[in-house]
Amino acid sequence: MSTLFSKRCAPMAPGASALKAPQIETLMAEVPGWSVVGGELTRTFKFKDYHESVAFVNATVWISNAQDHHPEIELGYNKVKMRYSTHDVKGLSENDFICAAHISELLKEQGTP
Repeated sequence: MSTLFSKRCAPMAPGASALKAPQIETLMAEVPGWSVVGGELTRTFKFKDYHESVAFVNATVWISNAQDHHPEIELGYNKVKMRYSTHDVKGLSENDFICAAHISELLKEQGTP
């Protein structure tokens, strides 16, 4: 289990800045399956059908609301694409990685890597 999973998202301090490449590389090790694309933490999930895709989105919405940090979500018949970034810092923050870790743990509980 990722150490990020034990953390909660926190509001950005005034003047906070986006993570730098070395910090991002370190955090990436804790969220396998995710990648940074266009400055966003991104992952596409595949499912059996639309019902599973929507159920997954609903579960991630609950996590996002609990963390008060929300991704961009693209829903298709059997896939969901999630993209995290932190608007307050115009880039990636630890909050993005915390949410990714929580979502990855949700999938582990369901038997999906």
